[in-house]
Amino acid sequence: MSKKAADHHKKAAEHHTHAAKHHTEAAKHHESGNHEKAAHHAHTSRGHATHATEHAEHAAKAHLEEHGTK
Repeated sequence: MSKKAADHHKKAAEHHTHAAKHHTEAAKHHESGNHEKAAHHAHTSRGHATHATEHAEHAAKAHLEEHGTK
C-alpha cells in the first residue's frame, strides 16, 4: 500500500475515534438534560464522520492510482 493511501486510512481512523468520543459526550449531556451541549457534540461528531469518509475515499483513490483496477 502506498504511503499516501496509508496516511489517509490513518486519518480516517483518527476522525472515527474523534466522532465516537463526541457521540459519547452527546449522550452524556443529553441524559443530564443539557440539550445544547448534546447538540454541539452531535454536530461536531458528524463533522468528524464526514472527514473520515473523505479520507477513506482518498485512500481508495490512492490505491487505484498505484495498483489499478485489478
